[in-house]
Amino acid sequence: MARHTRRSFVRKASVASVGALMLGYQGNLRAAAANEKVSFGVIGCGDRGGGFCNGAAYVCETDKKRLANATRRAAVKESNAVTDMRRILDDKSVDAVFIATPDHWHAPAAVLACEAGKHVYVEKPCSHNLRESRLLLDAARRNKVVVQHGTQHRSNKLIANAVQMLREGVIGDVLAARAWNVQRRGNIGHAEPSEPPPDVDYDTWVGPAEFVPFQKNRFHYNWHWWYNFGTGDIGNDGTHEIDYARWGLGVDTLPSKIVGLGGKYFHDDDQEFPDMATCVCEYPGDGKVGSRRQLIFEMRLWSTNYPYNCDSGAEYLGTKGKMFVSKRGKLEILGERNQKIEAHPKELPKLLDHRQDFFDAIRTGRRQNADSEEAHRSVAVVHLANVAVRLGRSLEFDPQKEQVVGDEEASKLLSRKYRKEGHWAVPKGV
Repeated sequence: MARHTRRSFVRKASVASVGALMLGYQGNLRAAAANEKVSFGVIGCGDRGGGFCNGAAYVCETDKKRLANATRRAAVKESNAVTDMRRILDDKSVDAVFIATPDHWHAPAAVLACEAGKHVYVEKPCSHNLRESRLLLDAARRNKVVVQHGTQHRSNKLIANAVQMLREGVIGDVLAARAWNVQRRGNIGHAEPSEPPPDVDYDTWVGPAEFVPFQKNRFHYNWHWWYNFGTGDIGNDGTHEIDYARWGLGVDTLPSKIVGLGGKYFHDDDQEFPDMATCVCEYPGDGKVGSRRQLIFEMRLWSTNYPYNCDSGAEYLGTKGKMFVSKRGKLEILGERNQKIEAHPKELPKLLDHRQDFFDAIRTGRRQNADSEEAHRSVAVVHLANVAVRLGRSLEFDPQKEQVVGDEEASKLLSRKYRKEGHWAVPKGV
């Protein structure tokens, strides 16, 4: 197939439109021809990655049972069903990769893919910690590749229309946004280390993270609830709500102050992350009255009583009313005295399916809907909230230097510990 060519593009959009929110600095993208098929591989073929397999040229998975299912689904030849992602990254005919591994592999795999000249679709959150997110953003810019974050609501017409109406002032100046994730999660119980399943390459599954013995309740899906592999439900489901709450709030920096309270209030099991948390981030702007903004996130993993009868969503509080919107397809706008407002945004650019938006950005050189810069700004909230809750104290943060101010223990948690003996996937610069 024909290879990509390098070309520049110019941003041409009004900053008042949602279209402008989707455009911005990207540099000189390596763009494919408009009608060219994008050859891609899938790294991680579990619950999320399995959905990306159709049309793939390669599939990569450390669990051989999952790998066999992905091979059948993608209809790839056996030589292109691999357990080592480097096989995909070394193939110059592959243009892009979809990364749907556990969180601890997201940024290391994505950075390696960028350095190999591949475009990247990476599931949320794009990193296990804040430092890795910055390294991914830098790698995307340095290699001039498309990096699409798996926050699919960025390609959701309802959410995009809601944000556009906020930009048009439907509820005045938006000073605060409140997002939530409320659901009843299962109890993962207590377990002891054991031998990994014979069909699993556990050493590769752990990868660059600190090596710990296999344990059945920190493997498939349950890895979310362990510091070594996941980001808890603030990073799991919460990333979506935090991202579109921040999008509607209209802040384009990292926060300067983070407050977090939470812990295990309900589940008596091995989970390390909280099942309840309340987190608040402040964006001071220029410090003057009218420029400060606040983002609030609430998580309860033991309840089925939902705000607005919706398990997840965001509420925007403005000087002339409020708006509620959810990725579940719900929207409500109220005026200053809670009167319902029927409003519609101005005509918006056509939105593609999130995966198709990724492919279109590769072909045309335009900026994708959920690029690595927007991803970095949103997952910063996730990671800083997790640190604040874990330590049980508020954090002062320098958004320019991306450093915690005056708290050495918190500063260490902006990165992570990697294997003592080293690993080929540990990102440079950590």
